[in-house]
Formats: sequence, structure tokens, C-alpha cells
Amino acid sequence: MASSDPRLRPEQFDRYRRHLSLPEIGVEGQARLLDSSVLLIGAGGLGCPLALYLAAAGVGRIGLVDDDVVDLSNLQRQVLYQTSDVGRPKVEAAAERIRGLNPDVRVDVYPLRLDSSNALEILGDYDVVVDGTDNFPTRYLSNDACVLLGKPNVYGSIFRFEGQASVFDARVGPCYRCLYPEPPPPGTVPSCEEGGVLGVLPGMVAIIQATETVKLLTGIGESLAGRLLAYDALRMEWNEFRLMKDPECPVCGDHPTVTELIDYQGFCGFGPADEVTAPLVQVRATEAEERLGNPDSAMLLLDVREPEEVAQASIEGSVPIPLGEIEARVGEIADWRQRPVVVHCHHGGRSAQACRKLIELGFEEVENLDGGIEAWSLTVDGRVPRY
Repeated sequence: MASSDPRLRPEQFDRYRRHLSLPEIGVEGQARLLDSSVLLIGAGGLGCPLALYLAAAGVGRIGLVDDDVVDLSNLQRQVLYQTSDVGRPKVEAAAERIRGLNPDVRVDVYPLRLDSSNALEILGDYDVVVDGTDNFPTRYLSNDACVLLGKPNVYGSIFRFEGQASVFDARVGPCYRCLYPEPPPPGTVPSCEEGGVLGVLPGMVAIIQATETVKLLTGIGESLAGRLLAYDALRMEWNEFRLMKDPECPVCGDHPTVTELIDYQGFCGFGPADEVTAPLVQVRATEAEERLGNPDSAMLLLDVREPEEVAQASIEGSVPIPLGEIEARVGEIADWRQRPVVVHCHHGGRSAQACRKLIELGFEEVENLDGGIEAWSLTVDGRVPRY
């Protein structure tokens, strides 16, 4: 290990000494890392530890795609940020932290939402794409773009106490669509905001993603391509599932039908990506309670959560109709088309979708319960269980 090796500067020998001591990496592998590029889609729970570990490892160029700003609620798990960063664009705060950690790393920031108009251009400039997103449209978009570009997609997802990780590379194995050919109906899978997430869980999954990324860039080990790791934090248990390439896959199969990027918002049932929707009327839990208790202000409180959630906790007097059944069961609430309807779910995400559906169906006075039944329990009636 000669410090005169022209591929590394003297200070880099000190910084990466523990890598250089590994025969599998050595100077050659570290030089590859410094010459490599990785795009992180999402600078949230997964993207934060990913960025830290990849920067520390010496990945020479890291791209960050995220259009969000730092919120106080992010700090429970998004370890790149500090309290003083609240309100700042995530990519700006993340880039500052990465540059402070390792000046060898060039950081490219994309303070935008990845979509079909920009994905191929952005992803095409990087060696490896790492998916740290929390929504289905972007997962399918990043998968399809990687297949079309012939790039590996290092996948991770988290929810409550569980996580998954894999490498999707259609050149050597299955893609994301081989595992999940169709997205779930809107509202059937709660978001992390609605369902919650253990603060340390993203770190565990992101470390797997970072490990796979380093292996891909240096050419060492056996990747997770063709395998899915599922992690249960409550049981501290890992399970591995073998994945097969689907010859009928519309993107990477024998006869692909998806040969260009599509409208992924529409594909996932959320309407066109460029569709402009009017802001919903929001009502606070305390105000809704006052109106429910006032006989002169008749109001329907509609609960669009799933039956098992209703069994755990409910607001007295609410009418339960799951989000996915609203259109089929709209006749049950037809008398309220011209009267006030307040919709709630767990935290307010699914109820917002239900509000828009009701408006489409001709309901005239629709409001969303801000914060859902969680806010009701916290501000109105503590006897309603929180979950």
C-alpha cells in the first residue's frame, strides 16, 4: 500500500485507510468509488443515512432529488438535519452537511419532483440509482427509467416497524414491476405519515442499500439482485425471498409494452401529474366537535378508514365507509349532497382523497378533518384510543 500511488492523494490514504486495508477494496476499489456517481431519489428517512454513509465511503459524486423542505417532524428519523434546518430545502441542507463531512464528494442538487419529463435526463448521468422514496408513482417511475437506461436500482421501503431492501437490475434479474406488477388502489396502503414509522428503522434499511451500492460500484460480493430482504424490527428478524424475472413484465419482459415513461400519477390512480386541484376546506377537530354537538348545524362525519382501524378507535356518530368503497356505496350518503360532510381518516391523507372523490360525485359542502382521528384524540376526546 504505497502512499505514492497516483490514484489517491496522501490525505485520501489517511481518510480511507480502513477501506484500503480490505483486500476486496484496496486502492483500486477506493479509486472506483471516487470516480463513481450515485443518484439518491428522496432526501428523507432513507436518503439521509444513505447520503452520510456514501459520502463517508468516498463516492465521488452524489445527486440529491427532493422538492421538500425540512419539517420539525422529520427530525425523529432524518439524521442529516438539525433543528436549525427547519424550513430549509432538504437538498440544500443535505448538501451542506455532506460537503462538511467529505470535501472529496461533489454534490448535485435537484430541488424538484422527479417526473416523466425529467427522469431520463437526470438518472442517465449516474452509475447507480438509489430509491429512497415513500410513494408508489415515484417508485414505478424510477424503476421504469432504470430499466430503459440499463441501470441498477437499489430499492428500500419502510413502514411502521418493517422494512424491505433489494436491487432491481433488469440486465441480470427482475425489476420492481416483476415483484409488484400493479400499484395498490389509492388509500389502501397508509403512508408513513398516517401509519407512523419507528425512528431508527430507516437507518437499518438504508445501511443495506448503502452496502449494496458500494458493492455495485466496486464490483465486490454478491448483490441482492433477485432477492428481497424483509426486516421486522419488533421481532428483530430478517427473511429472504427469492425473486424471479417475469417474462410477461410490461417493462423488462420478453415483449415489453412500456417502452417510454408514462403518466405515473394516473397509473397509480391519483389523476394526471399536471392536474391542478382546488385546495380543500380544512376543519379543526375542536370546531367539528362543536358543530356535531349543535342541533342547528347538521353535519355528517364520514370515516373512510379500513374496518380494522374503525374497530380499534372511532368517533361516536361517524359513518364508516372505506375510501375504496365510496363510489360503490355513495347511495348510503346521497341525502348529504347539498349538506355539510366532514371526512376523516387516521391523519388526514386518505380523507383528502375521499373529499376530492365526493366533490367529483357532486357533493357540495365537503371538508377534511385536519389531523384525522389522531387530532380528535389529542384535542377533543382522549378516551378515543391512539394507534
